[in-house]
Amino acid sequence: MSQHRKRPEKQARGLIVGAVAVTVAAGVSLGLWAGGDSGPAGSAMSQAQSPSGGAAEGAPTPSRSPSPAPRPTRSYPLSTTPRTIPAVRAHTPARGPGWRPARGLRVVVNDADLADEGRLLAGELGLTYAGQKEDVRAGDVRLTLNDDEGADPESYRMTVRGGRVAISGPGDAGVFYGTRTLKQEVHGGATAPEGVVRDEPAKPVRGFSLDIARKNFTAGWIEDRVRELGDLKFNRLQLHFSDDQAFRIESVSHPEIVSKQHLTKAQVKRIVALAAQRHITVVPEIDSPGHLGAVIAAHPELQLRSAAGNAASGAVDISNPASAKIVDDLLNEYAGLFPGADWHLGGDEYRALMVSDPEATYPQLATAARKAYGAGAGVEDLTTGWLNDRAATVRKHGKAPLAWNDGFFRGTSVRAAGDIRVGYWTGKEIGARQPVEYLSAGRKVVNYNDEFLYYVLGQPNQFYYPTGQRIFEQWTPRVVRGTVAVPAKYDAQILGGYFAVWCDFSNAQTQDQVAAGIRMPLRATVQKLWDPGKPALTWSRFKALGDRLG
Repeated sequence: MSQHRKRPEKQARGLIVGAVAVTVAAGVSLGLWAGGDSGPAGSAMSQAQSPSGGAAEGAPTPSRSPSPAPRPTRSYPLSTTPRTIPAVRAHTPARGPGWRPARGLRVVVNDADLADEGRLLAGELGLTYAGQKEDVRAGDVRLTLNDDEGADPESYRMTVRGGRVAISGPGDAGVFYGTRTLKQEVHGGATAPEGVVRDEPAKPVRGFSLDIARKNFTAGWIEDRVRELGDLKFNRLQLHFSDDQAFRIESVSHPEIVSKQHLTKAQVKRIVALAAQRHITVVPEIDSPGHLGAVIAAHPELQLRSAAGNAASGAVDISNPASAKIVDDLLNEYAGLFPGADWHLGGDEYRALMVSDPEATYPQLATAARKAYGAGAGVEDLTTGWLNDRAATVRKHGKAPLAWNDGFFRGTSVRAAGDIRVGYWTGKEIGARQPVEYLSAGRKVVNYNDEFLYYVLGQPNQFYYPTGQRIFEQWTPRVVRGTVAVPAKYDAQILGGYFAVWCDFSNAQTQDQVAAGIRMPLRATVQKLWDPGKPALTWSRFKALGDRLG
């Protein structure tokens, strides 16, 4: 499914339907009376019948005995802003009964491209999915692709009026997010408030990164997270599936590297399909040239060794062409399995660059660097060339590359390709550069700040389980490193951020404990990625809302 569809040819039909909707809305609104408390406000009964018990305006009226005199019309208070996670950006209040789901009400769409969104919402709320319809009935939820050219395709407008709901947007992603807002509004038997919501995200990248290499998470658990992420309006799921401990996805090009516990390609396809229905891109990460211990276990000849013969843990020898071949084999194999545009190349913690004198310690790398890039080149140049070559491999498949910030180096003769985005996770590594260095050079940055957004099992190396409260109260997307925000002039270059689970000590928590531990941090993270302003709620009220919504 395309995430950003637009249907300009629907404009004329939308105007006709809108005119009909206004006419019928007027008729239904005239039929709301104080005696309507016998049924829920906005129910099929209260919307479809007049106060005297007759049919709604325009419907056939059966013969019946005279009706009692009507009672005074009901006066509704001005509606209040709906409470959702993330919070909606704007709500125009109105007076009216709002809307509540009831058996027999319909979800209708104006375009077949919204069928997935319509069926999902209908199933969740116990409604009937009626497909593409132009007629208007009391209680309808209508999903519409509009012609708002140039608008954020993740934006939407939701109108609750006259006992009906209309959700529209320039792309199906935005319409989907509108359905998530409606789902939260009516959770637990509540009523969607009258009025108009106008909403869109502040950041285009709102992600969750999961280390499935060091800990085996079941396919069912990952699918549950996809459903949770979709309801919260996240749009990225990164799977780190290759590391020193294991390689976790079935491979046909190199089956010898795959760990006993792994996801089959069929399972991955189901995860990817489920994610696509919820407008989530699944982002693969095969980290290299470090963190390849599982590959090296099957191919020890690729192991990087020092002049003294000591093995560099998890690192392949990038002077050996066979190292590049096996990694490219894998990148090419999985390009079709993950149809999204994003691809994470890793690039962090290459052991050759974590020693005081890389050229003396690994002379074969120094020799290869000079041969490839000239007499003044060093191991950092060779490593940058490796990153560029892997980026070229995925770029051929239409992928946009991303790499960890410690895979970029200053002062090298070989520069990382300009389109490689920086996944900034730490300032703790040797020689780590400040985020402003990347931003001032014009690079796009994705925020993985390890002081706020890293949930590291076992809490090693002074990592502590992040709390939702700390994220909610102290972090913003501009807080890329440590606790200090970069200048506001760079805000547009920060594409968004990821909350990440890393499984350094895989047995420290069960997967169910992980799900519980990340529950409120995920909600706090997406709140700050969706809405750039200071939250209207205090942390205690936000947490209570999260507990109520589930």
